[in-house]
Amino acid sequence: MAFTDVETAQVHDAVKMDPTGDDLCKLGLLYSTGQCGVIDYIEAHKWFNLASLMGSDTAKYYRSEVAAEMDGDQLAAALTAAREWLSTRH
Repeated sequence: MAFTDVETAQVHDAVKMDPTGDDLCKLGLLYSTGQCGVIDYIEAHKWFNLASLMGSDTAKYYRSEVAAEMDGDQLAAALTAAREWLSTRH
């Protein structure tokens, strides 16, 4: 799925405010497909994981797909990043 520059900016803005599971899933897609500059499975997994916590079934599917491409250290880094992001939320 390709996103326009406007859609990409909207997703990034939503994450700074009050994101939905769909917003976080879209951000995961951006990172997993390289639309943020490079493919970053750690960031993708982080956002898919957070979207999953918000009830996104689509994100659960993509999270497992991305996890299959990662090693244990990368998975640990993604989980740590997700916990850190959650700790910054009110």
